[in-house]
Amino acid sequence: MCRGYIFQRTCFSKFEMCGKGAQGGDRMRHLQSFARRGLLFGYTVVPMSLLEQMLEHNKAFVESGTYERFRTDRFPDKKLAILACMDARLLELLPNALGLKNGDVKMIKNAGALILHPWGSVMRSLVVAVYELRVSEICVIAHRDCGMSAIDPERVLQEAHKRGISLRTMNTLRVAGIDLDNWLRGFDNVDDSVRKTVEFIRTHPLMPKDVPAHGLVMDPLTGEVSVLVDGYKALSKRTAKALLKAGEPALLEASNAEAE
Repeated sequence: MCRGYIFQRTCFSKFEMCGKGAQGGDRMRHLQSFARRGLLFGYTVVPMSLLEQMLEHNKAFVESGTYERFRTDRFPDKKLAILACMDARLLELLPNALGLKNGDVKMIKNAGALILHPWGSVMRSLVVAVYELRVSEICVIAHRDCGMSAIDPERVLQEAHKRGISLRTMNTLRVAGIDLDNWLRGFDNVDDSVRKTVEFIRTHPLMPKDVPAHGLVMDPLTGEVSVLVDGYKALSKRTAKALLKAGEPALLEASNAEAE
């Protein structure tokens, strides 16, 4: 029994051959051609799962040595940590719009680029990044048209119920003191949300006062950013001059251009 794979951007299928035919690469090309035309007589078509697709790509990625161009270490070259929204539109847009490459920054993502708790995983990651991973600046980047600005906690819980989460479970969580509605709530205004998150970071009891925290909002279509909070301005003049002298600020030029 022979096995072939069709590699396309959005559709992967696996074929198990039941008869004789071309060999090696020729067989693969024939399978691909027949699949496109719906002429796979004598073959059993078995759709590949998403996990199988990723694993197949990973195998080729490693074997080809493509990983070599991504080599770096755990310390961000720009000494910058970014808290960004997990929106799929920003996956490649954000780093390309800001001129960032693999190894430049520590990237933390969640829904809305929010910090919900001073001792949660996001704030912990930022503190660790500053003290252990040589991060000297933090940037919060949200975006226009964010799903968290329209999220309805009641609707989310209704969907959870449809997916098998019992009302008893939800009531138990509420009785235990968990405010599900507030936990699921997003924000009404993205600008206000970014400013609040930056202030949350800046005033955290474990965050050094010499770490500038910036707040940006990105257009998810064009990648254009607006600076809402220039973290350098919140620092004392003495600290700011020291950072500038050391060449630390990664976004200084962008901030100055925006201010002008």
